[in-house]
Amino acid sequence: MKKFTQIILLCLFGIVFIAATPSSNCMLNSGLYYCVDDNLSGDNREVKKEFEVKPGGKVTIDLKTGADIEIKGWDKNLLTANAVVDDDKENPLEFNFNKSENDVEITSDYLHHNNHNSSSAKLILQVPKKFNVEFNTMGGDVSITFVEGNIEGKTMGGELDLHNLKGMLNVVTMGGEITLKDSEVDGKVKTMGGEVLVENVKGDVNASSMGGKVRQINVEGKGKSIGNEVNISTMGGEIEIDKAPNGAKLKTMGGDIKVNKAGKFLDAETMGGEIKAEVDGWIKATTMGGDVDIKMVGNPNDGKRDVTLKSMGGDITLVVPAELSMDINIEVIHAKGRKVKSDDEFNKLKIVSDFPITEERSKEWDTSKGSPRKTLLGTGSVNGGKNKVKITTYNGNVYLKKG
Repeated sequence: MKKFTQIILLCLFGIVFIAATPSSNCMLNSGLYYCVDDNLSGDNREVKKEFEVKPGGKVTIDLKTGADIEIKGWDKNLLTANAVVDDDKENPLEFNFNKSENDVEITSDYLHHNNHNSSSAKLILQVPKKFNVEFNTMGGDVSITFVEGNIEGKTMGGELDLHNLKGMLNVVTMGGEITLKDSEVDGKVKTMGGEVLVENVKGDVNASSMGGKVRQINVEGKGKSIGNEVNISTMGGEIEIDKAPNGAKLKTMGGDIKVNKAGKFLDAETMGGEIKAEVDGWIKATTMGGDVDIKMVGNPNDGKRDVTLKSMGGDITLVVPAELSMDINIEVIHAKGRKVKSDDEFNKLKIVSDFPITEERSKEWDTSKGSPRKTLLGTGSVNGGKNKVKITTYNGNVYLKKG
């Protein structure tokens, strides 16, 4: 009977022990905090940590293993970190969390430091809304929302998704799309290869891509008369701007440029594509191959209104206010080459002007500048000749119209 009782007690103890065993295994070792969630499939681990912090602090993230990063601001004086790690059993990934005063540092590395591949880990943070962020990851997407402060960082390859931000911004991806929306920020965003979209943003943002389309929609400075110009460059892709009230400087190595409305000035250059814009100010637009279609609006007596347009192969159309004071110089250059072999083609080229100009058409081919060429020249002075209007195209027509 005594032996039977002992067996029963051992069984009951085993049941209680199993019931009391947590579903996750957490360890703290030399500042490294691990939580292994048994509910995760395969070799996944879930790493959790939280810190009491105050608004105005900073989180610094340095992930030598790479990982997706998601950061969201909230109304708590608490920073929570949650990472899902897909481990390599022979060389597991380590996370390190350190807090110093009101700042938190999060780093990751492989145990044996000999794995240079980007991991499939994901780090999810919640921080006070007013908090500063600095990140550096060897590869992965980065999402930051509802944060106010200084935000800077770089991913070696991944998308940047930025929403509802306030403060200073300086972020780079070595290859991926960038989306910046619904924010009030100054600074710059840059991708080495991918599209850039900046939409519903108040502030001065310099957006650039080494190879992709760049679009700005509903972007304005912080005041009606305060703010910098829109400054965009891409090594290969379209540039599309909705509004640039303080002017725009745009350059692409290959793609169209479209500006719905620009104030003060437009300085646009493409190595191959069309340029189309409406501008209240001075204009400079150059394309190495494509049509140029420009409309000047606003008070013709307000500020500088010089115009310089050039196409190496396309038609040029310029629409200006009827009262604009202009010194007009138009050159239509017909260069002789594989596609140009006769005077008949030169004689088909034309200048169509709503303003009085004098035309002069070359009779002889000029070889002093390389390939043989003839020039159709149009000149005139209108309303006092204050603003210089210079238009040059190769093998295209020119249309100068009253708005």
